[in-house]
Amino acid sequence: MSRQRSRDTSTELAVRRELHRLGLRYRVHRRPLSGVRREADVVFGPAKVAVFVDGCFWHGCPVHGTWPKRNGPFWRNKIEQNQARDGDTDRRLESAGWLSVRVWEHEHPVDAAGRIATIVAARRRPHRGSLPTTVGVVD
Repeated sequence: MSRQRSRDTSTELAVRRELHRLGLRYRVHRRPLSGVRREADVVFGPAKVAVFVDGCFWHGCPVHGTWPKRNGPFWRNKIEQNQARDGDTDRRLESAGWLSVRVWEHEHPVDAAGRIATIVAARRRPHRGSLPTTVGVVD
């Protein structure tokens, strides 16, 4: 397990490259909430969006996740703990006004980045009744 990459995986890098290509700027491997020792893979601070790129095996993907036969109880416990921690992280972020976005490693990076870009753009839109961001010049 110690040899498994926990950051900068090929899927994560591909998603980040695509987000950058779409013109989005972000922080990498940051803790969205102080006091919570969990890092998001990609963080959009002003929009309060935290993106997690989850491995199909490690996080129990409903499509590709498998339960190993060798040392089965250990692995089932490990994966279920990961899922419980993911749920707890999502709840903590939501209660603090953040949106947690989960991307599975089997998702195509272009599709995942498009979904993330749409979410970030929607959360960046000014609310009704707010002041305009630019002021026009009157002749």
